[in-house]
Parts: sequence; structure tokens; C-alpha cells
Amino acid sequence: MDATYGALVSSPLGPISLLSTETHLISLQFGDLGFRNGTPLLLEAEAQLTAYFSGKLRQFHLPLLAKGTVFQERVWAALLDIPYGTTMSYRQLAERTGSPRAFRAVGNANGKNPLPILIPCHRVIARGGGLGGYSCGLPRKQALLLLEGVAC
Repeated sequence: MDATYGALVSSPLGPISLLSTETHLISLQFGDLGFRNGTPLLLEAEAQLTAYFSGKLRQFHLPLLAKGTVFQERVWAALLDIPYGTTMSYRQLAERTGSPRAFRAVGNANGKNPLPILIPCHRVIARGGGLGGYSCGLPRKQALLLLEGVAC
């Protein structure tokens, strides 16, 4: 098993804990998990998150390793194709993953996303324009969408 490293990042939405292997980010969680390692990867992730929250970065360029089921990984890969400042419905995302009737399963996969913000599940909304759900809390989802210029 790879060694795990961690860092705490301050954000306007509260503290963010990042976990990584030597080569890939594996988890982003809100709150302080107590990890403090200053690896080059974690320092770069912190810099990119800071730039994102200040409106200077629209796309992350970090090595991510999100492990899940084949379906979850397919959904998470499709999330990476949703551009900054745009949204997509759960149904549209299900269609994009090749499973047009699996919009509830897409929602469940979003809820299991181990790297929210970096894998932008906050950009998926209900078909009628409502926020839908968000594993990190709806106020954070709304704040992320507003940061990206999406009225909600």
C-alpha cells in the first residue's frame, strides 16, 4: 500500500483536508483531518485551490486517483468534461455516460465522489434547475456555483 500524505487548506467554505499518495490526490474533504505533510503535490494542490477560490483558476491540473466501481469512475470521468461556469442535469450526465436511464445512479455516484471540487460534481443540478443534492452540503454547492458565475 502506498504511503498517505495530507494537508490542510484554508478556503472561504471552511478548512479542506487533502489526502494523497506520493503521486496522486486521492481525497478532498471539508474539515480538519489532522494531516500535515508538505509534499510538492500537496503544495501544488493548495496553490491551485487558492487560485480557484480567488477566481484566477478555472481548470485544475493535478493528478487525481478516484477509486470506485466501474460505473462511478465513468461518471467521475464525465464530470471532468463539464466546463467551469456551466451546469448539467443528472439526466444529461447519465446520457453522457451511456446510461440514459441511470440518472439516480449518477446522483449516487456523485455523492461518492472522493475529490469534490477537483472532480466538479457541484456542476450537476436537477433537471428543473434546482440544486439537487451535494455530499458537502447544499450551501457549499451554491457557493461553488456562484463563484463560477452560475446563478442559482
